[in-house]
Amino acid sequence: MHALLTHLHGTGFRAAPRPLGIDDQGREVLTFMPGDVVWPDRFALVEPALRLARVARLIRDFHDAVQDFTPPADAQWRVLIPGEGTDIIAHHDLAPWNLVVGGEDEWAFIDWDTAAPGSRLWDVAYAVHGFIPLSAHTDWRRTDAADRLRVFADAYGLDEAERRHLAPLLGRRTRSMHDFLRDQAAQGNQPWSTLWAEGHGNTWRSDAEYIEQREDEWARALLAG
Repeated sequence: MHALLTHLHGTGFRAAPRPLGIDDQGREVLTFMPGDVVWPDRFALVEPALRLARVARLIRDFHDAVQDFTPPADAQWRVLIPGEGTDIIAHHDLAPWNLVVGGEDEWAFIDWDTAAPGSRLWDVAYAVHGFIPLSAHTDWRRTDAADRLRVFADAYGLDEAERRHLAPLLGRRTRSMHDFLRDQAAQGNQPWSTLWAEGHGNTWRSDAEYIEQREDEWARALLAG
């Protein structure tokens, strides 16, 4: 993970902590990213379309910066859910709960512990779920979800082939979270068992069903000329 973050900073990407090494107790030391975490109480920070677009461009900047990263030969990744594709080292948790908003030039993604081989679209599908959001919950369901999806896709710069692939991927990526929690809970692994018991699995399943039932709507939004 330190090699990845060092590479990102070497390319000029500053929207991530910078590694400072290991302390005398064996703990990783990173720079502090000042600001407010967006989820759940500061979601208004990414409500306006211009700010949603900024999130998408930030993710595109990360993906472009990581494209040429060559992991060390002894790299070990904490793979929780294998991604579809392995064209980049993906973040795997690009979501409002991992976006810190400080000043205008101080937006940063944190929690890089599960960075691992994956794909651009695997990361994008997960980010879309959280930042639109594509939620079945009445408190978060949006009447403008399709419009926000188009804003995100345009700002990221998805081409037509990527948009066609993304529409069905949205549901699969969301459902993979439910399946992961279910399987980990069945094995008694923490903290996933607790999250499952608290109902997080039901939330991911409901969101997956909501997304899958509207796949044609997402495709139309993504491909509208």
